[in-house]
Amino acid sequence: MPHIAMVSIPFHGHVNPSLEIIRTLVRRGHRVTYANDPAFAEAIRATGAELKPYTSTLPADGGAGIDDPIAQLTLFLDDAVAMLPQLRAAYDDDRPDLFLYDIAGAPARLLGEQWGIPAVQLSSTFVAWDGYEQEMAPAVEAMRADPRGADYYRRFTQWLTAEGSSVTDSMAFQGRPVRGLVLPPEALQPNADRVDRSVYSFVGPVLGDRSDQGSWVRPERAGKVLLVSLGSAFTRQPEFYRRCLAAFGDLPGWHTVLQIGEHVDPAELGPVPDGVEVHRWVPQLAVLEQADAFVTHAGMGGSSEGLYCGTPMIAVPQAADQFANAEQLAALGVARVVDSATVTAAELREALLDLTSDPAVVARTAELKRQVRAAGGADRAADLIEAELAVARASG
Repeated sequence: MPHIAMVSIPFHGHVNPSLEIIRTLVRRGHRVTYANDPAFAEAIRATGAELKPYTSTLPADGGAGIDDPIAQLTLFLDDAVAMLPQLRAAYDDDRPDLFLYDIAGAPARLLGEQWGIPAVQLSSTFVAWDGYEQEMAPAVEAMRADPRGADYYRRFTQWLTAEGSSVTDSMAFQGRPVRGLVLPPEALQPNADRVDRSVYSFVGPVLGDRSDQGSWVRPERAGKVLLVSLGSAFTRQPEFYRRCLAAFGDLPGWHTVLQIGEHVDPAELGPVPDGVEVHRWVPQLAVLEQADAFVTHAGMGGSSEGLYCGTPMIAVPQAADQFANAEQLAALGVARVVDSATVTAAELREALLDLTSDPAVVARTAELKRQVRAAGGADRAADLIEAELAVARASG
């Protein structure tokens, strides 16, 4: 029985995209192990995979409160350095036939090279294109000019060199895999026409059955439904939530589902109108499949699910790739981008009504929904992984 090892970090945005692929591989008869922090043991075991536990050094919020990109990069480098010896110990006597790894699970690429095991990246965000390094050069040089940035790049190169990696440039090591499967919709990929298709295959979002997360029932009297969710990490936004209540709470014909996360006390919201239900967490996909609009932080998961469900979006980016995602959604013609710090209740209401009454937006969301669902999903991803296994066996 082929042994496939998946490596990721303990955050929903890095684990959820892989789960249905793992479930599909197990169903096809492969033995799959999944290296992650025990915090995700239940979700991993539900796929039929075996947890290989390691201890992550990342903060529980993934550094959501850290705006400095150098500090964020350093957090993930520290975690990768700490992860590698734990992976080596976990797999030394149980070596897989193939590694799968999340973009933040790149130590699996190192271990694969050291042991002569193929490694396939599962990218939960956009991937590099022809000319990417040149276009990113000004930002990289600006970070290198900062002593902390220079130390980050020096440490990364020293680590790769000490481990005998054939690739010692940090950007190439993380951003130029030997083989990669891309899980976000191709429509979200910048410069998709310049992506090397001999390396990357777009399989689309792999959402699968999420009945274990619970269900949501649309109220009988709800004319239209709006979901407001800033994901799992960027939820400390009581003032923005209050403006959402003012914008949407008394909007005729609309019912609002507001997810506030674990960091906000519901009492901070003040009076909640009858047309709004407030939750710390909701089964997002279950709500989106019945929703008519979506206020999202434009994380890759939320953006992908919005396109998958054909839902117009108001994008409220907070950090990282969310700003690029938001702009791409707007360029696709299915979203409006607002600033959570400055947008008014009146502007939020206007954006919602404009989006949901525009025939061009309705047509575009329907077409993108069709494209996203035609990408192949978990079955195509599993086919491609099995093809890599076949190549490895033939060459071995």
